[in-house]
Amino acid sequence: MVQFFNSPSKGKEEDDNILRMPDSSSSDQGIPNGTSKRKSDEEAHSSKKRKRKSKSEKGSKVNGSLFKRRHSMSKPARDPRDEASPARPPKGDGDTRSPSPVIDFDGLSRPSLGTRERKEETPEQAAARLQKLAGAVRTILECVGEDPDREGLLGTPERYAKAMLFFTKGYQENVRDIVNDAIFHEGHNELVIVKDIEVFSLCEHHMVPFSGKMHIGYIPDKDVIGISKLPRIADMFSRRLQIQERLTKDVAHAVMEVLKPQGVAVVMESSHLCMVMRGVEKTSATTITSCVLGCIEKREKTRNEFFSLVGLNRR
Repeated sequence: MVQFFNSPSKGKEEDDNILRMPDSSSSDQGIPNGTSKRKSDEEAHSSKKRKRKSKSEKGSKVNGSLFKRRHSMSKPARDPRDEASPARPPKGDGDTRSPSPVIDFDGLSRPSLGTRERKEETPEQAAARLQKLAGAVRTILECVGEDPDREGLLGTPERYAKAMLFFTKGYQENVRDIVNDAIFHEGHNELVIVKDIEVFSLCEHHMVPFSGKMHIGYIPDKDVIGISKLPRIADMFSRRLQIQERLTKDVAHAVMEVLKPQGVAVVMESSHLCMVMRGVEKTSATTITSCVLGCIEKREKTRNEFFSLVGLNRR
């Protein structure tokens, strides 16, 4: 008879394996640990998805605001130095401040600190202003090396003072007085353009002249303005210390404010003596600026029609 005997060491190893099996495969701690790990992985994955979604939504909003075109009337250009004097209480129902940031303070339009004082001064105050300016001109003549008392310069301080007050007479003019209710109901809704308006102004950076031509067009909303008023508005704003970019916008926003048309377009072409007589000394350089508002800003065909009619689309 053949007998089989197990090795004591082998039997011991099998017994140990049998004892260890429950610990690795069916332990009470093994299954819950795997389940909780899977749950934590799923929660982390869903949390990442939520973060990605929120970021994409946020990005789309930012991109939407970036590509959304802002209407020019929402925030007209304004020089931070052009601060108005403290607002006075209204004298009556008709003397209320306009909501426009361009046409304000009884239509004075972007008043500097001394604008209202100059407009409302008495004859005695005007004479004192003239004499003060003439004295400043005499000082300038002395500083450049001239003799203010020589024959050719005896009357120059007073003459220049009067000329400077004329060059800047726009500070004493009022948009409301210029328009003077010259707005008529005609039911017209096609382009109205006044082109080649001669404009003369003083550069506020060097106080030397720049001059050129301005073209003003608008599409009425049934009401039209007397055509002579457009050159007058351009002249009022140009007869102040200016830069061409702001002058173009001032005229466009003023027409938009007083007439309430469907759209306004203003283009200006000019030559600046601060570029011709000094600096780069480019005598043939021309500067072109434009400002379009309302439906002319929104419609490309209308803009192209305006630019073509004023001659800017020429080949």
